[in-house]
Amino acid sequence: MEVRVRSDEAVDAELDRLISKRASQDTRPDPDEKEELWKASVRAHNAGRREEMRAAWAAFHEGQAERHRATLGALIDHHETEAERLQATDGQRRYT
Repeated sequence: MEVRVRSDEAVDAELDRLISKRASQDTRPDPDEKEELWKASVRAHNAGRREEMRAAWAAFHEGQAERHRATLGALIDHHETEAERLQATDGQRRYT
């Protein structure tokens, strides 16, 4: 009977060892943790996308301002030149 007790103790020890080993190997997150990780990933992706879009729109408006500045500057120069030319004609009609 004493051999049986040792055998039971050995079986219990082996089961404990196997359960502990299995528990330490099981690193899969539970479904709730997976969903939270997914939500966090989506939030991070969306935040990055918003930042990309913000930077793209800022660059667009900066470029557009430069284009308008160049176009309007040239247009202003053209009209000032025409006004000066017309004022220098002393009433003569020379339109181009």
